[in-house]
Amino acid sequence: MSDALDTIKLSNEQIAWRAAQDIENGAYVNLGIGFPEMVARFQPEGREAIFHTENGVLGFGKAPPEGEEDWDLINAGKKAITIKPGSSFFHQADSFAIVRGGHLDVAILGAYQVAQNGDLANWSTGKGGVPAVGGAMDLVHGAKRIAVLTDHVTKKGEPKLLERCTMPLTGVGCVTRVYTSLAVVDIEDGHFVLREKLPALSFDELQKVTGAELKIGDGATDLIAPAP
Repeated sequence: MSDALDTIKLSNEQIAWRAAQDIENGAYVNLGIGFPEMVARFQPEGREAIFHTENGVLGFGKAPPEGEEDWDLINAGKKAITIKPGSSFFHQADSFAIVRGGHLDVAILGAYQVAQNGDLANWSTGKGGVPAVGGAMDLVHGAKRIAVLTDHVTKKGEPKLLERCTMPLTGVGCVTRVYTSLAVVDIEDGHFVLREKLPALSFDELQKVTGAELKIGDGATDLIAPAP
């Protein structure tokens, strides 16, 4: 099944594109380090998000062309950024006051596991892991909405959407929507609720690679993304 999924699943760019479609005009948004940073590349025409980074920048722009980086201008993932009119710089303590004060509309993060009650596990001290949970712990309880981008299954084909997380938790009951390589899934009343799925995948096939019960939401539809 895992090999078959590889032929139909969305790429990371397509998942990031889908998540970007749900960001409201004028929203204050924090993008997690790595994969979620791609979301900034796919803002819909006529909409503009105001991006925040924990190291103390608000309102930055897209990455500069290769060779034109100013390495005094970086995001929390140490990636080069550009500055837009109205951008601001501030102390990291003030940056976390923005997070903890509830001033972010949405935080978009990666995940190792998501539980059906909204628990999130997105850090590990194992091989290749990081030494601590970092700013994600603050983001998941400070932002008004928490969305997750992830492959639907691990590299071994095991579900990443589970009844309960088995890895260290980043936050409890915090995730509201998951954008995966196969589907868009909401978390409501302790359940995974399907909103969109790839048309090449039946509901039963999707359920087999999901580690908890999937309920079909009202108006559930096909998940269509532009070709990469």
